[in-house]
Amino acid sequence: MAAESSKRSKLIDVTYQQLHLLLSGYEAYTTPEQTEEILQARIDPNAESRKRVDSGSVTLRDGFSARFNIDEVEALVLFRSFLYNEGNVLQELESKGDASFVQRVVDAFSLFYHSERRCLARLLVPIFRAQEHQPSFFHAQAAKILPQIIPDGPAFVRNVVAHYVEKTRTPLDEASSNDPRLASRWAKENLRDQLVLLEVMFWAMWSFVPRQGPIVVQIYETAYETNLGSVQHNATLLLDEEGARLQQDCAAVWLLLLIEVLELETFSDNGNPEISGSPSTEGMYTSHPDSLQRIHQLVTSHGDSNYAPVYLSWTLMVARLETAVSALDECPSAYRSFFDSLDVHSGRPYSKNRSSVHTLMLQRVLDPSVGLFSLLLSLLTTTPLFTDSSISEPNAVAYRSVVKGLLVALSELVPVELIPEFDTFVGVWVALLGQSESRSFWQYDSPRCCDYSGHSLAAGSRTQTLIQYRPSTARPLTVSGARSVCSRIIPISACTGPQSLYEKGLGPTYTNLRPLKLPGGSILPARSTARLLSQDGEDSVIVLWQCEHSGWKILVEVLYDYVRRKRLIPAVSTPAASAPVFSRTTSHPPVVLRLEDVGIELDPDGDSSVVAVVLDLLRTVISDNQVLAAQVLSSLENDEQASVATGNGTPDLVQLTMLILEDALMRSARQRTGTPPESALITSAMGYAPRVWLFARASTALFDSHRSRGAMAAERAFGTYATTQALLHLVQALWIEASGTLLAPHDSKARLIEIKEEVLLRALRFVHVEVWIEHAGWKYAQLGTRFEVGRLVSTLYADILDQVPPDKQGPLSVVSRAVFEALVPKATTSTIGPLISAVTSFGVVSRRIQASRRLSDLRGLHLILRSHLRTMRLCLIFKQRMTAEEGPCLLEQALCSRASSDSGSFDGGRHKADPLDVLAGFVENTNTDTLVPLESIRLLYALCSSLSSSQFSASSMVGHLSDPEATVASLVGVARHPYHDLEVRLGVWRFMALAVEKEPALGHLFIAGHFRASKGEHAEGKGKSERVSALEAAREMLVRWNEYWETNPQLLAAVLGFLTAVWQRGWEHKPTLTDVRKDSEFWSQLSGLVKIEMSPAPEYKNNGLVEVAGILRSAYHESISSHSYRVLSKAFAIRITALDIGLDPTPSAGEQKAKPESYRSIEGIFKSEEQFSDQLHDAIFCAYDPALYADFSEKAEGCFPDLVLDHFESRDPPGERELGDDFAFTSTLLHLRMELSNVESTDATLARADELLHILFSINLNLSLAYTSTQLGQSWQTLLVKISPFLQGNVKFRPVVLSLAASISASVAKEKRSGDIILAAHGIRLAILLALLELAWFSGATFGDEKQEVANFVKRVAISIDSVRNATRATFHRTLLQIIYFCAIECRGLTRRPKALSADHRLTASSTINASLVSDLDTDMQLLVAVFQECTRTDINPSTSLWLTRCQETSILQSSMELFVQTDLSGLSTLQHTRARKQALYAPHILTFHIAFASVQSSAERLASERVLVAYSNSSMTTAISSGKVDVTLPEFPGERSPAHWAYCVMLSVVSGVISALGWQKHFFDTDASAFIQLVGNQITRALSWTVGDSLTLPLVEEMERVVNLFYSIASSAPPEGHRNETTQKTLSAFSTKALLLLQQLNYALSHPNHLASLIEPVTAEERAQLERDNRLQPSQSVATEVIDPISRPFLAKLLHRFYDLTSNIACTLIAISSAEEVLRGSQYHSKAVLGEPASMGTLIELASGTLDTLAHLILRPAGQALTVTVPTRASEQPLNVRVAIVATRRTVEAVLFYATTQLGAWVMSPELLDAGASAESEGTDEAGETASMHPSERRASRRESTLSSPLVPIIHVVGHSTHEGVRLRKRAGNARTMSSRQAYDTTEGSRAAERKSLPKS
Repeated sequence: MAAESSKRSKLIDVTYQQLHLLLSGYEAYTTPEQTEEILQARIDPNAESRKRVDSGSVTLRDGFSARFNIDEVEALVLFRSFLYNEGNVLQELESKGDASFVQRVVDAFSLFYHSERRCLARLLVPIFRAQEHQPSFFHAQAAKILPQIIPDGPAFVRNVVAHYVEKTRTPLDEASSNDPRLASRWAKENLRDQLVLLEVMFWAMWSFVPRQGPIVVQIYETAYETNLGSVQHNATLLLDEEGARLQQDCAAVWLLLLIEVLELETFSDNGNPEISGSPSTEGMYTSHPDSLQRIHQLVTSHGDSNYAPVYLSWTLMVARLETAVSALDECPSAYRSFFDSLDVHSGRPYSKNRSSVHTLMLQRVLDPSVGLFSLLLSLLTTTPLFTDSSISEPNAVAYRSVVKGLLVALSELVPVELIPEFDTFVGVWVALLGQSESRSFWQYDSPRCCDYSGHSLAAGSRTQTLIQYRPSTARPLTVSGARSVCSRIIPISACTGPQSLYEKGLGPTYTNLRPLKLPGGSILPARSTARLLSQDGEDSVIVLWQCEHSGWKILVEVLYDYVRRKRLIPAVSTPAASAPVFSRTTSHPPVVLRLEDVGIELDPDGDSSVVAVVLDLLRTVISDNQVLAAQVLSSLENDEQASVATGNGTPDLVQLTMLILEDALMRSARQRTGTPPESALITSAMGYAPRVWLFARASTALFDSHRSRGAMAAERAFGTYATTQALLHLVQALWIEASGTLLAPHDSKARLIEIKEEVLLRALRFVHVEVWIEHAGWKYAQLGTRFEVGRLVSTLYADILDQVPPDKQGPLSVVSRAVFEALVPKATTSTIGPLISAVTSFGVVSRRIQASRRLSDLRGLHLILRSHLRTMRLCLIFKQRMTAEEGPCLLEQALCSRASSDSGSFDGGRHKADPLDVLAGFVENTNTDTLVPLESIRLLYALCSSLSSSQFSASSMVGHLSDPEATVASLVGVARHPYHDLEVRLGVWRFMALAVEKEPALGHLFIAGHFRASKGEHAEGKGKSERVSALEAAREMLVRWNEYWETNPQLLAAVLGFLTAVWQRGWEHKPTLTDVRKDSEFWSQLSGLVKIEMSPAPEYKNNGLVEVAGILRSAYHESISSHSYRVLSKAFAIRITALDIGLDPTPSAGEQKAKPESYRSIEGIFKSEEQFSDQLHDAIFCAYDPALYADFSEKAEGCFPDLVLDHFESRDPPGERELGDDFAFTSTLLHLRMELSNVESTDATLARADELLHILFSINLNLSLAYTSTQLGQSWQTLLVKISPFLQGNVKFRPVVLSLAASISASVAKEKRSGDIILAAHGIRLAILLALLELAWFSGATFGDEKQEVANFVKRVAISIDSVRNATRATFHRTLLQIIYFCAIECRGLTRRPKALSADHRLTASSTINASLVSDLDTDMQLLVAVFQECTRTDINPSTSLWLTRCQETSILQSSMELFVQTDLSGLSTLQHTRARKQALYAPHILTFHIAFASVQSSAERLASERVLVAYSNSSMTTAISSGKVDVTLPEFPGERSPAHWAYCVMLSVVSGVISALGWQKHFFDTDASAFIQLVGNQITRALSWTVGDSLTLPLVEEMERVVNLFYSIASSAPPEGHRNETTQKTLSAFSTKALLLLQQLNYALSHPNHLASLIEPVTAEERAQLERDNRLQPSQSVATEVIDPISRPFLAKLLHRFYDLTSNIACTLIAISSAEEVLRGSQYHSKAVLGEPASMGTLIELASGTLDTLAHLILRPAGQALTVTVPTRASEQPLNVRVAIVATRRTVEAVLFYATTQLGAWVMSPELLDAGASAESEGTDEAGETASMHPSERRASRRESTLSSPLVPIIHVVGHSTHEGVRLRKRAGNARTMSSRQAYDTTEGSRAAERKSLPKS
């Protein structure tokens, strides 16, 4: 790091203010040694500079040294430091062109000068503290440096005191005396200097300088002389508020200093001072009698109330001196004069028997009129010193320690019960020790504090009075351990008589005769002895019992008494005093004591202040301790004696609190305008969060009611917002309770979470609308309140987004999404305004606060800024994940906007008010909060990432920077500055890397340092040309990479990550990188990283915890993190080298590529086989351990069943996560939830929670190792690809590569783990393997002569393939296919060698290839086709031009045709695979791919143009199809459908789709379709020839459906009848004959469903099970109509449904063939009415009638009723319900009747067509050879049947009416049946036989 800052000045770069922060421990980015080095440079000035100034060679113009009266060299150093640290103010002022340039510079410098001067003096304060405090990080250095700075401590103090006095008397200087504004400023600066001197004096006397007598006297004399700093020469200029506050600070420091030098704490610890006969001025002041006498004179002569604490301190010291001297036999002569002066009677000599003077002094100072404790209380609560002071550290522990020493000393000397102002005294203790800042007192001083004050306070409360309840409730805030007591005022009358309750015992004791029930429920047994506290003999006495009694129950009793008095519960009445109740523990009825009976007097109308104190006490005890809260609540609510005398229906603590809160809010809402809000009770009641969900849900006063708004409105008028802050704290507590207890078990947890979500949404809605949007415009009495309100809301938002991510579903995610939507998608300007204004206005607000030294306000400003930055960062992170496609959000636009005015200026110029400029300034500015720079750079990272991820065009960040080059230079300066915080530096490097990747313009600026270098810059050699670019900074740091490798690998990885981003964009920045690419030294450094040997991975299974900054971390975090970052650094170095090699252009043919410098630096690795092998084995290593996840899930199931690991995923972007124990999952959130949810807190539960935390740490550590190893593997794979041009032709290198490939294959084959990470690791290993094989691919050489080498290589590759396929569920292995391709090529080459492969080698090679083809390729093809089919659907992708063009470019259709022709459609060649997967290889996916094309018209045309029918005509089963031998089943596949039959049916569907899409295109049909139909003619005839005497299978039904659809597509696409060509007409006529025959069979089947059921032969086991179920059920049907009940026989009902569909399709096809619609149009009908076919008119009528019967049965059922409950047998089949069945049957009726009607109509119009048509049909079919000749008798019978025209009218009537009307005509139509079913069956059989005889021989 020293090299980074070799040219930096320790005097100029680091200001005194920054050095003060370093010494105070607020900045942690330097080591103690570095801080000492900076400080030493200021201690030892350079004498040479002084000589140069004296010689006149160096001068400082414009009178800076004279203006500020400082040395010339110091003026020069300060001015240069001002220019360096406060911005380029000089250029800004000069650019204005004003003549008064020098004066403006002096004015701007003056503020810096005064601040630096005071910080120079304040440097001593942290050095004093570090020297005294050994654990301080700077203790050793302070002990060494402090004697150099202050060789003589007493002389130093004397000089400081003298300088202080001089400051109080200094008049105005001449330059300021004439200007009142300058005079007032000068006077205040002078007073601030005095305050610094007092502060230095305090800390010098604290432990460094001994309290010698003369020094203490000088300090006291100065204090009284200046009246505690109020006597000022320029007092008239300090009358304003700021001057008064500064004087208060001075007075407070003076008081503490005067008390401190008396060493009260020292004497309390060590005893009284020593009074000896030989006093010395060198020792303690008590050893110098003259000093003691002088101090006594000063103190006693100034006895006014302003000096009361000093007077008390000296009184206590006098008491110790008198005690010490009284123990001596004789007073030493040296001290006699002092002790004589103590006597109030002057002149009387000292005597041991005289009264002590300190007693009189105590009486005087403790007199209430003096106001001692009021002054102390004011000092602790209202004085700026303890709240908001101009000193360096307000409210320091040392200041409170001084006051504590005073109170402890007083408690030792005076009994507390004798202190007059007891309430105020208790208030002082509460103010001193009851604050969070005084926690150290409880840890270190509580034992002595309790001994001296705690017991005394407890005793004081008993002996003083029994009525003071308020201090007794406030006291537990400060003391603990008091014994339980009960006090009571007893009237003497109660001790006499037969009904007496008490009796007097022996001595000062009393005894209760009956049991007493104390407030809270405890029973005091009878005959308990009480001690008398008051004087006996009066009307009433006060007695005290010692008993065990819960004070918590008394607190609840007080709350209940308040609720009862307020009548907030109407059913509760006031109990009678001393009403006896019976107890199970005693036979005597106990006497109930009320609160007033035990001495607690409350306001009859309710004492709200006491209730507020009670609630505060409960809140402070249980708010931060869930275990203690559960115990307290359990003791309060579950005790048998917990209920009070009113009965068992007493409200519990939660209900009491909510009742009090609602009442307080109601009364607040009714207050008159202008009345101060009474917020104490409201804020106290809102401090309780657990178990309030039901009450908050039912409350009408919280969040969204008028009462809450009313209480808040009253606050706005006065500018104090205690109620608002309490409400925000309540909401925060509710969220903590809700989110923290998500893992806690609960009986009705889901319902409870719903209630919590409802309450939280309601609360957040109120907070967002009423507070967040409005709070910026409220009136505030204190600026810090505004900061606190805004911080509370933004912290709440940030915690919600961070703890429950809105992008995941889960408990409370609806709350998180509501916050996200309010701030991002649905944000408004009023929502974003507070976040942005906190950034833009920070500069002007912070300067004003710093000028007034209100440090608490400055702290609040830093806290709200930190919170707002975190909130904005989280919003942008989740915006990328959830709404990136919606474009830039309002928050992004606001951050990238320009400021509208100068009001928000951050550091001088208007441009500094722009949000991006301000954020960049925060990163550079170290004077803000330590976390603000880190949050700023992380916000910039999130903003850059979010803008780049937007789907819409987002503006570049560089366009919104006022001076991009200056901003980039400042960020680069932070990145290379060795003293900046490491986390900030890492953030800057990550941001620069992201900018290079995502923001081209900004990235170029980081790389080059400027946009365009002007010609004059190089000549001048100054200005912008001196700026260092990020690339140059990275090169500087890379020089010392080996040091970073050992000490800071995380920073090294960040620098290399930036360089990787630069080289990834190398083509864009190639001119800038030219010089770097030629730098051999640069590549030598990177090659050192590449070649370095990695150590084994450390242990990652965590078994120990360490606490770092209050957070539990893994004991292995450091080792794992360092190792991971070293691996990552190496991966980046390899990737940079690979990317650089790829930057060189590819040489032309015949030229050899030149070796770049980057390759030359690592060339030696590939020449060493051992080194190369070690490197690659490191690259394929993966430490991932999936067993950790299983272990975590198992342990979590037993402890926290609702624990889901994904909910704890880190919210940080992957690029910002720290490798180590918090890498992937947030351990702090898990630890918090387990702690809050684990209410039992037993040793076992705590051990299980710790075990879960250990496992989570182990998971994070393991994932860190796995991530970096993956990065290393990817880098090596990239490098191997890039170096192939240099190593491919190397014949000697090939054996090395192949050996490594075989070794890597063996390593991959051993993998047994599974999971996504292993899948990614497999992909990288295979890519490395492929890259190795490609290195030896075209080298011109073959394998070696040894056959064993060949066998080993191929076998190992085969094993690795099996490992990848079995161990992982990879869906696509492109890399693996490339490896297989290489193996196949090489194996083919081996077969051509003179000595061919052996049989074993051939078997190994073939098994490898077959294994890959059988499994992986088929699975990959299935996935690809499925994705293609879904993505090309017209409902989501209407336009087909894009993907069709792409398919044509890639020739994918042609490739599919070629593959289809070569594919085995039957699956017999891969019988084992087909049986296992129940389908053939590839064929289903190819046909599905064709279906996707055929389903869209435009793509179907492309399918036809690629000659799909030709491919189908030349498939592997063409012979079987042409011969009609494609059977439904095959013997090789028992119980399964034949894959060939399935493929045939799909082919028919594809052909149907293509014909329908093309329409009538004569060329296509004549050349392709007709040939295909002739080819499949026998198979079609076989399907259409089914009869009711043949068996029936579902695949056969599907085949018939596909055939009918094919001919329908032909008929619907063909021209009308009479215009068709001969081929088409013959084809359609042949189909008509077969279709009418099939229609007759379908009619019989539909009319006889039981017969149909007997024909069914199930093919698959599923079909068999469904059919058996049908047969087991009792048939439920009508005997007359045989209508099947689908509920009882679902399988048969579905088959009938398909038959109806098939029937309607046949009828529609016949209608299209015969052009039947022409009959209805009345056109000339040229077709024939072939009524003599097997399907006669009677057949059609019977079919229609039977269908109507089924329809009548269906319409009686509900439309949505399910008819079948079985699973559909086909994927495309939908469940059958009534609505679907009605549609099918109605369509069948309409189609059949339409066809029959048109045929009859045609016959009526042209009867002569009957014979002609029949003859023509007969001739046509004979010529075609497709139909059988019909017997004459059958034809005549058909004619007779057709002449029966009686059914014509009813048929037409049915066609013309609705379906319901057709049902009523069912009987009339049924009477027209002309043929019995048996006759139809006989006729069909005869026709079938005749047709078989006429079929041509194949």
